[in-house]
Amino acid sequence: MKPTRIGVIGGGLAGIAAALTLADAGVDVTLLERRPRLGGLTSSIERDGLSFDNGQHVFLGCCSAYQAFIERLGAIEQVFMQPRLNVPVLTPSGSLGSITRSGLPAPLHLVSSLARYRYLSIKDRILLVRAVFALRRLDLSEPSLDTLTFGDWLRQHGQSHRAIARLWNLIIQPMLNVTADQSSLALAAQVFRVGFLERSNGADMGWSVVPLATLHGSNAERTLQEAGVEVLLNTSANSVAPRSNGGFSVHTGSEALAFDALIVSTAPRVAETLGALASEHHLAERLGTSPIVNIHFVLDRKVTNLTMAACLDSPIEFLFDRTDACGVTAGQCLVISLSAADKYIGIGTSELVPMFFDALCELFPRARDAQLLSAVVTREHAATFRATPGIESLRPSTTTAVPGLFLAGAWCNTGWPATMEGAVRSGNEAAAKVLSLFSGSGSTDALHRERAKT
Repeated sequence: MKPTRIGVIGGGLAGIAAALTLADAGVDVTLLERRPRLGGLTSSIERDGLSFDNGQHVFLGCCSAYQAFIERLGAIEQVFMQPRLNVPVLTPSGSLGSITRSGLPAPLHLVSSLARYRYLSIKDRILLVRAVFALRRLDLSEPSLDTLTFGDWLRQHGQSHRAIARLWNLIIQPMLNVTADQSSLALAAQVFRVGFLERSNGADMGWSVVPLATLHGSNAERTLQEAGVEVLLNTSANSVAPRSNGGFSVHTGSEALAFDALIVSTAPRVAETLGALASEHHLAERLGTSPIVNIHFVLDRKVTNLTMAACLDSPIEFLFDRTDACGVTAGQCLVISLSAADKYIGIGTSELVPMFFDALCELFPRARDAQLLSAVVTREHAATFRATPGIESLRPSTTTAVPGLFLAGAWCNTGWPATMEGAVRSGNEAAAKVLSLFSGSGSTDALHRERAKT
């Protein structure tokens, strides 16, 4: 059977990936996005001629689907990838450590760096080996992993409060957007296994060197249109209804669009209103949310040569130099990224800016002599689902109880946390299931043969 038209509701990374996968298989696709832009939760705002991203989004070397996605957008030159993992770790006292890797195979690639990690005692450094080898032995398919917190598991394996705060949390908090004491062991173990223990370059860091509105927005719009996808911006799906002769009608307010199958790649609460989660009672509420706050400082001079750093003994968690991406031509733009930002999300800009500028000056004394030209605070109240124990049993499959209706989004059960990689994987998976539905075999070759007959 040949599909005549597939609908994708939602133009975030999951929706873009799904639409491109379908279009590349020769399917007619229409993508609906309620905003005037693509990119979903990866966006940018313009202030005084400068561009500020809504969050400092980072990908790792193990994020194969996301990197293939960037290549498909023709944007590989617009991201930076570390040749080797190198995370400077600062304190206000002027101490400088680092987390780096060598050229040895995993997990030996981290041994030298962790053995010299100055923020832990010699005993803590020795005991790291116990936890690392225990992580390697975990069966990630074991459901019981989702009943424990990562913090409790670490303490059971000899990790001190100091080791958790000054090493493990430094990694897990930005990855899962919750602390080690809040996070599900299942997701935390997946992050460390795939990122740090299975391949030496798995945790090498990458990030956009252009505004996210360019990387995921304008690039995606161009690529989708070149692929033949009909992109309808400023178009909300108000309701979805099954058609008597099969497929679905999507009502936008001004018209009803007919589709043979549908992928809903929205936030969970929107998917609920569209009836895509009819069998999942109050799923959006049960998945929960975790916020992210970013504070962007534009200074009249350069105060550090670091492109990024992690911080200890400071309210600052991570900072990145976004001077070029922001559009600053003289001076420097530094962005402070705060994950699991529950305690900051409700604080006003007038309080956050001086609080974190003082913290910046403690880390970089040269900032005390700099003029603060502007400060922009961006907030995502529902940046990710809340990756606490029990979350994996709640995350739905991309397949729903309604034939022909599929889900996509980083909140779906991809085996990955709520990351750009997870979003792209979910979109690819949902598209593959649509192709399987109409080919009868799951292969795109079968779909092409069916199309050739008509």
